[in-house]
Amino acid sequence: MDEDHTAGHSSWIKQHPVYQDLMNLDVGDSAQVYAAFLVYLNLTEVRGWEDVVGVACPELQVILLEGREKEGELVRVVYPLPAHRTVSHKDLRCILDRGHPMLLCAVASDSTLVYQQLCDGLLTPEPPVGIQHQGHRQPRKRRLQT
Repeated sequence: MDEDHTAGHSSWIKQHPVYQDLMNLDVGDSAQVYAAFLVYLNLTEVRGWEDVVGVACPELQVILLEGREKEGELVRVVYPLPAHRTVSHKDLRCILDRGHPMLLCAVASDSTLVYQQLCDGLLTPEPPVGIQHQGHRQPRKRRLQT
């Protein structure tokens, strides 16, 4: 995501009102603005989030997105991070100290998005879909020898 990251899409991306709003936040990093725009589109158009807005984080010079997964839920903060950038513990602490649940969204150069939920402390993961706890091992069938 270099300076020309929007070259193939400039006719519509640069004219999109949300992209222009994100550019007006003056974070000085066009790759991060582009990543924030891609995450914004995914949250609003694919995942159906509501009230999604871009906010500047002056301490880190980045754009964060704030929104609700569903109506009536708490506001969540999403940190769109171009995959080639590094993030420090201090950066994450700065965002977590805002007091909202947080998602880190790594944005690859091919526009692939990977979300990671972050919290203050340890978070117990949900079991994988389709896996049921058996409580015990199922006995193996023995092969009969003849």
